[in-house]
Formats: sequence, C-alpha cells, structure tokens
Amino acid sequence: MEYSVTPIGIIHSPYQEKFGIPRQPDLAPSAPVSLRLLPPFNQPDCVRGLEAFSHVWLTFLFHDTLARGWQPLVRPPRLGGNSKVGVFASRATHRPNGLGLSLVALQGIDLQDGVTLHLRGADLLDGTPVLDIKPYIPFVEAKPEARSGFVDGPPPRLTVQWQQQARAQLQGWPHAPVWLATLIDEVLAQDPRPAYQDDPERRYGIRLADFNIAFSVTGTQANVLEITQLTQN
Repeated sequence: MEYSVTPIGIIHSPYQEKFGIPRQPDLAPSAPVSLRLLPPFNQPDCVRGLEAFSHVWLTFLFHDTLARGWQPLVRPPRLGGNSKVGVFASRATHRPNGLGLSLVALQGIDLQDGVTLHLRGADLLDGTPVLDIKPYIPFVEAKPEARSGFVDGPPPRLTVQWQQQARAQLQGWPHAPVWLATLIDEVLAQDPRPAYQDDPERRYGIRLADFNIAFSVTGTQANVLEITQLTQN
C-alpha cells in the first residue's frame, strides 16, 4: 500500500546549506526562522489556539538529501565520525523516509497575509518542507530521567575570535542583519566541521543569509577570517 504526504508549509531561515546548521534545535537561538503555511492550510482556523503554546513539534522532510537514499549504519558526529550505529539509533538525515522532527519555540503567529509562524531555535535548512505541526505538552513529553545513549550532554563549545578585517567587513555592509554577528558566534561555537577534520591551516566557509563566512579552527578556538556578501541573481 502506498501513501502520500503534502507539505503544509515551507521554512524560511538563514541556513542556506547543510554545512553550518546546528546539529540539534535550540543551539543557535538567534537565527530568525519562520514557517509560512501553504494553501489550503494558510487559514487562521488551522492555527486557532496554537498561540497558547510556547513550543511546537515540526515534522519535516530532509529534502536536500532525499535523493541520496538511506543506509542501515551511520557515523554520528558525537562519536567522532568513526563508530557506527543503526540509523534508527541516530538522528541522521539519510533515513528510509527522509523524515525529521524538531522541537522549536513559537515566538508568534502572523495572520496579516495568510499564516506565518515565527520560530526560535530551529535547525532547519531554508526551503525545508514541513509536513505537520503539533503543540508540545511538557507534562507528558518532558522526561528528565530518560537515558540519552551516546548523547550525554551538549557538545563541547569553541571560543570564537574575530579577525579585525572580518569585523570591519560586517560593519561595512549597511543592510547586514543585526542578528548576524551573534548567529555567527553561535554557529561556529558548535564547531560545524566534520568530526574527522582537524586541520588548523584549512579555511572553511558557511553560508548564512546572504553572506559567506570564512573561518578556521585552531585547537579550541574558531577564527572568523572574512565575510563576503553573496552575489544576488
């Protein structure tokens, strides 16, 4: 028997590529993320009463990696990228049905032109199709005594140091978002590099909003090297 699903909305976020997206929700709370509902779900009745909840669950598609298929064993970054676990013991993006689940804070609901949900702490690529929204209910879903397997706490954080040139470049863009510098700090502090890469001479780049951020990592410090604005089509 075959089933089909229909996206109810599309995510708009500053994360323009998979590299650099926080590996879990709420690790980069400065990222402005919104969910714009699609017809016929973009009517106020569909979200009536949702404003009473502070957090919501989003079921979404890993649309950017669907074509690559899935595999039974994966290498979680938390295990250094070497040890393997079963796909169902991980939150890997390469899954049999490409489904993801994120718990995000609901900051507000805009009903001026359709329905747009403003979110905080979302770890979602720009353009992600959302399949469902459900309110988070703490007394049944918060389990502080639960075991978390190989994920024993937040990942270690890097300190973030800005090169003078990078700071000047960001200040030189008159239309740069006011939240961009803070978001850069939050994203780099989590060390977005693959676990197997540890080359202090290597220069990396991540895309946030309309900007490319070049950085390197030395020991426990991330260095913001250069910020350039992406060419608009």
